[in-house]
Amino acid sequence: MNEVLIKDNSFLRQFETTVDGKLAKIEYSSQERKVFLTKLVIPEEITKEGFKEDFIKAVLNNIQENNLRVVPTSPEIAGFLRKNRQYKEMLPVGIRI
Repeated sequence: MNEVLIKDNSFLRQFETTVDGKLAKIEYSSQERKVFLTKLVIPEEITKEGFKEDFIKAVLNNIQENNLRVVPTSPEIAGFLRKNRQYKEMLPVGIRI
């Protein structure tokens, strides 16, 4: 895994990182200790191998460090969680993907 430095831009409600001058982001909303990951935006110019997975992992690790639950409403992020079951405990009770 390549290290991806993320910033939680709470004003715009998005986690973001810059690669080669291009902004990649995951938009979110939060409610009652849950973070709803709503949209993944990665510019076409970012073609680094495995970047999407590393970016999602960095965001999930940040959420986990803050002892929050995650609700993936973005299809890409839900698919990532399906493949990476180690993040399953971050889902709220009753949520299955």
